[in-house]
Amino acid sequence: MLKKESVKLLEKQRNIGFLLEPEAKKLFKDHGMDIPGFVLADSLKTAKAFFKDTSSPLVAKAVSRKILHKTEYNAVVTGIKTPDVLESEFNRLKGLDGCESVLIEEMIKGVEIIIGAKNDYQFGPVVVLGIGGTSVEIYNDTAIRLAPLEQGDVVSMVESLVARDIIKGFRGKIGVNMEVLVSTITVFSQLITDMEPFFESIDLNPVICTKDRCVIADARVMLRPVS
Repeated sequence: MLKKESVKLLEKQRNIGFLLEPEAKKLFKDHGMDIPGFVLADSLKTAKAFFKDTSSPLVAKAVSRKILHKTEYNAVVTGIKTPDVLESEFNRLKGLDGCESVLIEEMIKGVEIIIGAKNDYQFGPVVVLGIGGTSVEIYNDTAIRLAPLEQGDVVSMVESLVARDIIKGFRGKIGVNMEVLVSTITVFSQLITDMEPFFESIDLNPVICTKDRCVIADARVMLRPVS
C-alpha cells in the first residue's frame, strides 16, 4: 500500500508530469528499496561537507525541471575524487538551464541492470528487467512480466536474458546477490501495482548490483496527466 506521503507527492506532481530524481528516490526508499547515500546541495559548502564525510568517489547531478534526460545536457558527472573537481563541476551544473540544486551521491560500482515499468492501457503495470546503462539500448535484451511478481517470476526473467551470465557471474567474476535482486524486484512490482493510477512509465537505470546490495543509481518516473 502506498504511504500517505507518497500519495500526496504523486498527486502534487501530476501537473508537472514527472518526479524529480530526489523525489523519486525518496519514494522508492520509503517503500523499502535501496538508494545511495546523498545530499541535495544548494551551496558548495554543503557539497564539500558531504565530500569530506564520504570515502568513495562521488556523482554530481543537476536537479532541474527543464532537464529530463541528463546525459543529453551533460548534467551528470561521475568519479569525482577531489574538492577542486567537485567545486568546478558544482558551479558548472548550477549554471545549467533551470538547475535548482545539485544532487551529490556516493558512487557505487557493480553490475548495472535496468528495472523498469510500463503502465499498459490493456494489461496494467508490467515490469521490465535487463542489463542496464547504455547497454540496454544497444542489445535490447530485456524480459517483461505482468506485476506483481513472485520469486519464481524474477528468477525466470533473469534466466530468459541472453546476458544472464553477467548477472549470475562468469569467468571468475562475482555475480549479483540474487536474494537481494529478487527482493528488490518483487518489492518494486508491488509498488508499481499500488502506483497504477499515477504513473505512465518508470526507469531505474542503472540499478547497481553487488554481492551485498542493489542500489538505485538513477530514477525517472513519468506520471499520468490529471484526467
